[in-house]
Amino acid sequence: MKRLPHLLSAIWNLRIEFLLFCFCGAPAIAGEALPAMGMIELTLSGRKLEGAPLSWNENAVHLLARDGRLWEFKPEAAANFRQTSDQFRSYSTSELRAELLRELGGDFEVSGTGHYLIAHPRGQRDKWAERFEELYRSFTRYFAVRGFQPLPPPFPLVGIVCKNQRDFQRFSASQGAPVPNGVLGYYSQETNRIAIYDMGGDARRWQENAAVVIHEATHQTAFNTGVHSRYARPPVWVAEGLATLFEARGVYDSGTYANAADRVNRGRLGEFNALLKKNHRPEVLQALVASDRFFQMNPSAGYAEAWALTFFLIETEPRKYARYLALTAGKTPFEECDSPARLADFTAVFGKDWRMLEARFLRFMAEVR
Repeated sequence: MKRLPHLLSAIWNLRIEFLLFCFCGAPAIAGEALPAMGMIELTLSGRKLEGAPLSWNENAVHLLARDGRLWEFKPEAAANFRQTSDQFRSYSTSELRAELLRELGGDFEVSGTGHYLIAHPRGQRDKWAERFEELYRSFTRYFAVRGFQPLPPPFPLVGIVCKNQRDFQRFSASQGAPVPNGVLGYYSQETNRIAIYDMGGDARRWQENAAVVIHEATHQTAFNTGVHSRYARPPVWVAEGLATLFEARGVYDSGTYANAADRVNRGRLGEFNALLKKNHRPEVLQALVASDRFFQMNPSAGYAEAWALTFFLIETEPRKYARYLALTAGKTPFEECDSPARLADFTAVFGKDWRMLEARFLRFMAEVR
């Protein structure tokens, strides 16, 4: 039998479709269509998988499964591979619902809305499903009124709501992503799911839940509507800057809170103003754009800087910001983007004069109240 990469090359030429420009004169938002190629079936560590190969070589295969999960494995780890279809077909909503119930067991039920399937403790449909759907509507509306249109999600968006922290930690560990006590929820680019837990309690506790849901739902929506690419992951500051932007009530609920001041993320603004006392320099912006190390060295400063820069760019130059999102989402799938390339992308849109950019940035942020 041929080795898997040889079989794949014999069946298809690799084709990943990126929709780089929206129609009707809207600014560019990069996005991904479903793969324009067929499906294969294979066995991986005793598990049968079916999906579309996105990229392959002698060392690694990237496979998009029908439930939206991304798999990466060595070619020699796969067995019993064969072509099953000449066209990729994702699971339908009903098929994915059945898969979730089989996976999660009888303590969960699955509620569906327009774009979401939410697995949650029994009897809590009204508490979760519509809240996720409203966040999706807020996200797409926010971009649409600024002149660029996100793409429809290629899969139902899945959220897992665990009953309590213990169940959440147990579930996360079962997914190969154990979380420490301080983590309240996360979005996984690999599984394409959100996982959180119900904090219960009073209105203040719900607000903590809501903040986590909003942040993670923003990640999930961005990665499924072409704003970000799951195949060519954006710089951390881009992803986290957008997620922290949506933490502000005037962004995630602009219909109720329509004033410009409501679009300010007060917590992130306070953190950013504290950073200013340490003598902000253009090198800080360059470091944030060029590398994810900024977040590794000082995460709280990274989030504050990412929010402030994103807020500045989308408030003052939304169409340039859209072009920049298109560049970050349109990179070659599964290839690392080094620091010179990241800087080149940014300066191609916003210019090379970092001192002028910082001056404009700080002048704008000084007036944010």
